[in-house]
Amino acid sequence: MSADEGIVDLKTTYLHLTDGPDVIELPVTENFWQELPARTDLGDGRLVSAYVFTEDWDSWEMHPAGEEVVCMLSGAADMHLEEEGGVRVVKLRGSGAVIVPRGTWHTAKVHEPSHMLFITRGAGTEIRPL
Repeated sequence: MSADEGIVDLKTTYLHLTDGPDVIELPVTENFWQELPARTDLGDGRLVSAYVFTEDWDSWEMHPAGEEVVCMLSGAADMHLEEEGGVRVVKLRGSGAVIVPRGTWHTAKVHEPSHMLFITRGAGTEIRPL
């Protein structure tokens, strides 16, 4: 067995944590999030993914099926959450996490390269331009 066998790169493979006992590896495609609403195999469970951002997000996203956990692993970014009464800014610096409530539109402004981990109830995810 090689030293790398069994390691999953969350930037190229998402993990689907099913409501049952299984974890399913899903290859990342360029259009994954746009194709998500048509996928019936991801209705239950959560998706785990990781990204490194060097620029502000170019869109807002919203997860109607459940809360999302956004964990800052390194870097600096502000999460913008569109809430009743305005936009709330959550500053993530170096580490920490924010829970994005179900149905809340959110985006990020990146201040330095940021490695972030996401745990998302992906079913029904919507994306809109800034």
